[in-house]
Amino acid sequence: MEGELILLDFRFSPFAARVRIALAEKGVQYKLMEEDILVKKSQFLIDSNPVHKKVPVLIHNGKPICESLVIVEYIDEVWGGSRHPLMPPREDPLRRANARFWADFVDKKVYEGQMNIGRCKGEAEREKAKEDYISNLKLLEGELGDAPFFGGDALGFVDVALVPFTNVFYTMEKLGGFSVESECPALAAWAERCKRRESIAKSMAEPVEVYEFVVALKK
Repeated sequence: MEGELILLDFRFSPFAARVRIALAEKGVQYKLMEEDILVKKSQFLIDSNPVHKKVPVLIHNGKPICESLVIVEYIDEVWGGSRHPLMPPREDPLRRANARFWADFVDKKVYEGQMNIGRCKGEAEREKAKEDYISNLKLLEGELGDAPFFGGDALGFVDVALVPFTNVFYTMEKLGGFSVESECPALAAWAERCKRRESIAKSMAEPVEVYEFVVALKK
C-alpha cells in the first residue's frame, strides 16, 4: 500500500524497536521522527496519540496507529505480500491466538519484570524481582523449545515482540547480579541468533548504550 508513512520514535524504547524491526523485515520505507519524550513531548505526538501520549505511533496516510503490537500486526497485514508473514496464517486461528498470548506475556511479565528490577531498593526486594523475572524467561524458553524462532523456522510475531527487550538483559544482569545465558541458555542463544539479522541489528541500541541510559535515568 503506497502513501506517506511516518514513525514517531524514541531510540531507547523497546516498543518502538518492535515497529522498526517489523518495517525493516517488510522492506518498507518510512520517515523517522525522533521524539525527546524525556524532556518534552511534541504536540504532534500528543495529537497523534491523545489517549496515551506515548511512542511508538505509526502514521499512515495521515491516520495514526498506536500501541506497538497493534502496529506490528497492522504492518504485517498491510504489507503482507512484500516478504514472509510475521503472524501465522488466518487459516490457523489457534496459532494466531497463541502468538498474541505470548506477545502479551512479554508486555505483562518481561517488561514489567525489568521495570521491577530497576525500581528495587532493598536486597530482599531485588532478589524476589530477579527470581520472578528469571522464572518468566524460563517459561518463554519452554515455549521456544528446540525451534530456531518462536515463529518456527522463520522470524515471527512473538520474536519481534520479545527481541527488543533482550538488549536490556545486560542491564538486568548488572542490576540483579545474574546471567541470562547461565539461567536460560536456549533463550540467550535465540537472542544472539535474532541479532544476526540485519533488520534487528540496525533497529536496536547496543546493550551497553541501554545500560548507560538506564543508569543516567536512575541518577
